[in-house]
This record gives sequence, structure tokens and C-alpha cells, in this order.
Amino acid sequence: AGHSLGEFSALVATGTLSFDDALQLVSIRAKAMQKACEMTPSTMAAILNLADEKVEAICTEVQNESGEIVVAANYNCPGQLVISGSVKGIDIACERMKAAGAKRALVLPVGGAFHSPLMLPAKEELAAAIEATTFNTPACPVYQNVAAKAITDPAVIKQNLINQLTGAVKWTQSV
Repeated sequence: AGHSLGEFSALVATGTLSFDDALQLVSIRAKAMQKACEMTPSTMAAILNLADEKVEAICTEVQNESGEIVVAANYNCPGQLVISGSVKGIDIACERMKAAGAKRALVLPVGGAFHSPLMLPAKEELAAAIEATTFNTPACPVYQNVAAKAITDPAVIKQNLINQLTGAVKWTQSV
């Protein structure tokens, strides 16, 4: 298992990807994500000591009421979930998280809304590169971020790696 970018390391460690192919894909991923970040001002925030279900509900409320993108992005550990979205959406959500009892709702110093729908432009570019790359059957099952379960099928591994760019990192669920 690997968290977000670390999933590539896990795929190399299991023999699913060669080191060279992983480096190429990581480079393509970074450049594509940077382009997506430049398209829409966006960010992330860490939410501490608020139930995952409450964080998810507030994200949905903010999206429905404001039209801003706000999603649960990284389930890092019990009591620590990172949200991702537009700058305005994150600001609104942080205020609501604090009002709902979060110990902290801290905007992170990042340049983009990683693991959110705002990375969709990057997903298309990364998907083409992943599809053109050889993935082997892993030496052992790989726990992928978006699935939070053991995977061994190279085709499924590819699809999950593509979906990880816009989907949540389910680290808590994987562990």
C-alpha cells in the first residue's frame, strides 16, 4: 500500500511497475496536475476530530448550497480527514466544520484540490499514459487508495490508479 503518490512506490515494490515506468508516470502525473491547478484556484484543508460522516455531510451541503466543489479527499486516520475543493468552497466548509465541533479546520499550504473533481483535466492525460504502460501481476496484493481492498488484476490496478487522481485516498479504510 502507498498513500497517494506512494501508491506508485507500492506498485514498484510488488513488481507491478518497473522503476523507470513509475518515474515516467509520476512525472506525467505531476505535470498534468500542475496544469489542472492553474486552471482553477483550489486548495485543501485538514479537519481534526470530527466524524467522517459529518465531514462528508458538510461537504455535500456546501456543494449543494453554493455550487462550489468540496469533497472528502484523504481519510488519513481516525479523526483526521482532509477535504479538497475550490478556495471559496473550502473556506465555507472550514467555517461549518468548526461550527459543527471540529477541533481544527486548517487550510493547507497546497496549490490545488488534489483527489477531487478539479483534477479531472489531469486524469485524462494520466489515463492515456497509464494505458500505454505495461503493468504486471503484483507479487502480492496491492491495497489501492480508491478501492481500500486488495487488488491483483493489472487491469483493475490501472483503472484504480487513474481514478485515484479524482477520488478519495481511503488510507484509514485500507489500514
